[in-house]
Amino acid sequence: MDAHRRQELIRNCKPPTVWRGEPHLGGWYGEEEIEVVVKTIRQSMDWTGDGFGFICAEIEGFEKAFANYSGTPDAVSINAAGSGLDMAVMCLDLQPGDEVIAPSVNFRAAPMSIIGQGGRFVPGEIDPRTFQLDPADVAKKISPRTRAILPTHMNGMSAPIDDYLEIARKHPHPKYGPAKVIGDAARACGGGYKGRKIGASEWLTVFSFHTMKNMTTLGEGGMITCHDPDIAKRLRALRQFGGTDCWGSNYKMTKVQAAVGMVQLRKLDSMVDSRLRLALRRNELLADVPELTTPYIPADVKHTFYLYTMLVPKAWAGKKRDALCAIMGEKYHVGCVVANPPVHSTVPFIRQHVGAIDLPVSEEIGQRLFCATIHPCMTDEQNEYLCAALIEAVAEVRKL
Repeated sequence: MDAHRRQELIRNCKPPTVWRGEPHLGGWYGEEEIEVVVKTIRQSMDWTGDGFGFICAEIEGFEKAFANYSGTPDAVSINAAGSGLDMAVMCLDLQPGDEVIAPSVNFRAAPMSIIGQGGRFVPGEIDPRTFQLDPADVAKKISPRTRAILPTHMNGMSAPIDDYLEIARKHPHPKYGPAKVIGDAARACGGGYKGRKIGASEWLTVFSFHTMKNMTTLGEGGMITCHDPDIAKRLRALRQFGGTDCWGSNYKMTKVQAAVGMVQLRKLDSMVDSRLRLALRRNELLADVPELTTPYIPADVKHTFYLYTMLVPKAWAGKKRDALCAIMGEKYHVGCVVANPPVHSTVPFIRQHVGAIDLPVSEEIGQRLFCATIHPCMTDEQNEYLCAALIEAVAEVRKL
């Protein structure tokens, strides 16, 4: 992008308020969602009928549609992905000393679910190109105490699930057999891996329909895809006070959320395709900026670009990265987020749990990565403006 075009964009396209680094609405809603909400409410007002629940036709239909979309035998709707991660780890029946390997460059939800169920969270290194849990590090850390591998499909891109499954097969637990692979796909709904949808291979995969995510069910909600009918039955008991056989609580999605979810699911691929188109164009516009490493996309994945993750040079780690983000927000009204610094060293509760450990790749990448806002409703001109602003901001940081 030449200097003249950059200046033209900066003069004419600066937003009046700062774009959030993670927009608070991840997809888009239209009249169809509004109509289905009103219709579902009206249909629920007969006191002799089903009201707004509990497990009704709307919820069962949404679960079936999501399972079909994901290529899995079953899907269990829930009130949030955090609940889903807790439930997934509950199904391991962890015993004292049992370990679960998960990436440290991550949101804290997955490690918290491990710790919360009495397991030992084993922080794993990431691949510095993909930001995914590094299979080579998993192979080093898997032990006779490992019950599960819990990769996060980081920032919208599939993790290499087949690699973890192979590692688990080669290093079975002495009592329980191969470690279970549980996918945290909170940020990756709609993504693909080796021609399959995310969730098609893991034992369990947890998806988020939080307001920021690729699709949303009125602000909260989630889904667990499942390949084991006995575990699916247990998950359904867990979300409804345990049924009569086990402990449980209330982790249910509502009827109106499920009705909206059906509409959002039909839109999901088009919303993901919009994100991908913007990201690929952004890669082109930023290709000649030597200080920026733009996202790498392996050939066997479909990236959803929930976040557009870049790296600054090693010499810019920390303070200069932070200065770049500050300039983007304050001068150009483009929000940037650091998603995510390693939890083993930045979340005190988790740091206390794992103790002093050495993850040099995670620490370095955590000081270099940042994500500039992206949204499927962003126009081509807005996307171009963001790139112009980023090129100008990089030039300012060069002078610091």
